[in-house]
Amino acid sequence: MECSPSSSSSSSSSSSSLSSFCILRKPCPSLPSFTTFYRKQQQQQRPVTQLSAVSYNKFIHLALDESKRHTHLVPSPLQERYNSMISMDGDAELQMLSFKAAKIRLLRSLCIETQTMQVLDFAVFPEPEYDMPIFCANFFTSANVNIVVLDLNPLHNVIIEREYRDKYYKSLIPLGVKYAELLPWGGKLTSESLKFFSPIVIWTRFTSSSNNYEILYSAFMDYYKAWLELMDQAVVETNASQIKRNREAQHRYLTWRAEKDPGHGVLKRLIGETQAKDLLVNFLFNGIDNLGSKSFLEYFPEYCCEDGTINQNRSIIGKSYENRPWDRNGEFVSNNFEN
Repeated sequence: MECSPSSSSSSSSSSSSLSSFCILRKPCPSLPSFTTFYRKQQQQQRPVTQLSAVSYNKFIHLALDESKRHTHLVPSPLQERYNSMISMDGDAELQMLSFKAAKIRLLRSLCIETQTMQVLDFAVFPEPEYDMPIFCANFFTSANVNIVVLDLNPLHNVIIEREYRDKYYKSLIPLGVKYAELLPWGGKLTSESLKFFSPIVIWTRFTSSSNNYEILYSAFMDYYKAWLELMDQAVVETNASQIKRNREAQHRYLTWRAEKDPGHGVLKRLIGETQAKDLLVNFLFNGIDNLGSKSFLEYFPEYCCEDGTINQNRSIIGKSYENRPWDRNGEFVSNNFEN
C-alpha cells in the first residue's frame, strides 16, 4: 500500500501491540464468474461505520465491471489463499480479490475497513510481454485526512527514457493536468520514490467532503479507463531481450514496493509482522519470487548498511519534492526539490 510517499508521513504507521489480534481465513468459494464472486464477498462483509459517503468497495466493483468490457478476467490462483482476514475483536477486516487475463499477469485489490479508517490498494500488473505501465491506486482515509496516490506507474524511467514517456503518457498529459488542478500536490515526495511515478501522478491530501470524493472517484475511473485503452492497444513483444528487460523492470518495481511500502506499518499493526510481510511479498507485490532473482540491495546498493542489512529510511539522498516536479507539458523540472 503506497499510502504515504514521503518519509515524514510513513513514520505515523509505526507498530503497536498485536497481542489482541489473530487471523481468520475464510475458505474461497466456488467461482462461476468474477462478478458473482465479488457480490458474494460483499454479502459476507461485516458492517462497519463508514467514514465517508463513498465506500472504496464501490471503486473496486466498477473497476471490475469496466475490466469486463475489455478483457476476460478469471480468478487468480492467489484467490484461494488470499481472500479475507479479520481481527479477533472484529475491528479490522481485510478483503482481497485477485484475477488474471490475457495481457494481465495480476489484477488485485486489498480493501480494509474499520471504524476509524478505510484503505484501498488496487493495482494491475501486465504480463512481461508488454511494457505497459502498472496501474496503481492507493487511498487512505481516516476521520481527519485522506491520502491518495493514483498513477499509471511507468515500467521504465520516464525521466530519462523520453521515447517510453511519449509512447504512453504524451496523450494523457491533459488528463493529468485536469486532475492536478482539482487534487493539488500533497507535499514532500522523496526523490527515490519519484522514479516510480509518471508525469500524470496524483499525489494529494484532502479533508473529507462529498465533492472531494466525487472528484477522486472520477479521477480513479478516468485513469483506469485510460489504462484499459492502453492495454487494448498493446502489441505483444516478441524480442526476447526486451521481454527480459520488461521482466526485470517489473521485478525491480515489486522489490522496491515490498521493502519500502509505507502501508507496511498499517498492516503490521493489524495482522502482525509475519502476516504483513507475507501479504506484501506474496500477494500485493506478487512476482518477486518468479520474475527475477536479484535482491533489494542488488537493485538499490545505496541502502546497504555497514553490517550488510537494509537501511530502513525511505530516503538516502535526502531530497524531496515539495511541489509538483513536472510542468503542464509533462516535462520534468529537476530543480524543484528541497533538502
